[in-house]
Amino acid sequence: MIDILGDIVRALLIFGGVMSLVPLLVLGERRIAAGIQNRLGPNRVGPQGLLQPIADVLKLVFKEEIIPINADKVLYRLGPLLAFAPAALAFAAIPVGRGIQVADMSVGVLFMVTVTSLSVYGVSFGGWASNNKFSLLGGLRSSAQIISYESAMGLSLISVLMVSGSLKLSDIVLAQQSFLHWNVFWQPVAFVIFVTAAFAENNRLPFDLPECEPELVGGYHTEYSSMKFAMYFLGEYVAMIVMSALIVTLFLGGWSPGFKLPEGLFWTAVSVAVFALKTLLVLFFYIWVRWTLPRFRYDQLMRLGWKGLIPLAMANIVVTGIVVTIWDSLGTKSAGV
Repeated sequence: MIDILGDIVRALLIFGGVMSLVPLLVLGERRIAAGIQNRLGPNRVGPQGLLQPIADVLKLVFKEEIIPINADKVLYRLGPLLAFAPAALAFAAIPVGRGIQVADMSVGVLFMVTVTSLSVYGVSFGGWASNNKFSLLGGLRSSAQIISYESAMGLSLISVLMVSGSLKLSDIVLAQQSFLHWNVFWQPVAFVIFVTAAFAENNRLPFDLPECEPELVGGYHTEYSSMKFAMYFLGEYVAMIVMSALIVTLFLGGWSPGFKLPEGLFWTAVSVAVFALKTLLVLFFYIWVRWTLPRFRYDQLMRLGWKGLIPLAMANIVVTGIVVTIWDSLGTKSAGV
């Protein structure tokens, strides 16, 4: 019973932390974008514009909710929920600090890849159910995009698992406690592929083709308003936080600052702070890329996924397998001597 209560408390604390980060992330993106474009950004609502997220939420709450007459009502309402729920659920398997994890699954990596890919159903259902050609095209683009880049992402993970020797996210973090053992140094090709696929999976620039405003008005959420639109918006940012946390866990040492932490409650709190700082830095990179790079054409998007990233990931698996085999054989011989 105590273990169950502990899991519930950890889940609520982690979920609360993620949800409280979303409005700060929205404000941060707007201010960073303003800085990159040499303008001011939101600075009227509250001191230095700090209350702007609250104003945005109030605006969305009081907007009229419009449902198209010929829309599929069930799928139309289900779409925003399916876009948000998988991203929120995925955080259950991520170790956000030393010993702070809701579920330490033996197949944690597979769980994360599976759950994060489910959000595409929310986009596809919303695009189909809206009975709008622009929304439908956005949903179809998202489906094709997730298939293309999920394959590259999964293949890039195989080489990381070969080096780490475990599917448990906690074990992968423990294997990277030393700074020089971070997977970003041992698997730089896998890191680049995974980050690129993460941008595509989150529908972020330069891969935001499913909502491409110049071509599709708003894409899959063209017909959404009020809190249903806010749910899509929330789902996108929660998914971005989850993917950033996963990048930190798999490649950047997770909650480890680069050396083995001493025991104690204080150092556990330090591990949480380290994990949060690393995640914020990856989120800054997300925002920086969005306001720096132009959008790909759709044929370029597909060519990069199928003809670029997937063959590169497969070649990286072969090279990693050869290196790991030679390394293990040398270790065996040394032990025998």
